[in-house]
Amino acid sequence: MNKILLIISALMLLASTQVIAADAAAGKVKSAQCAACHGANGISPMGIYPNLAGQKEQYTIKQMKDFKSGARKDPTMQAMVAALSDEDIANLAAFYASIK
Repeated sequence: MNKILLIISALMLLASTQVIAADAAAGKVKSAQCAACHGANGISPMGIYPNLAGQKEQYTIKQMKDFKSGARKDPTMQAMVAALSDEDIANLAAFYASIK
């Protein structure tokens, strides 16, 4: 009986969890605001800014969310990510991860 309740609980949790499928094409459109520092294709024209092309998706998501929450501090990046939604962040990360 406990096993059945556990399975039912797990299924209910999965059903209630909304998964956002990242859209690299939407991320590419959104990346226009990133291009000044990180380059049009994620390769920075200036050595002081990191390349984002090929960066792992989950890493990029974590960094942007940390800038947004203030866990990671950089005034420029905090301002850049402040208005981004979780979907925007996922899309941007998918775009940069898709670049080889």
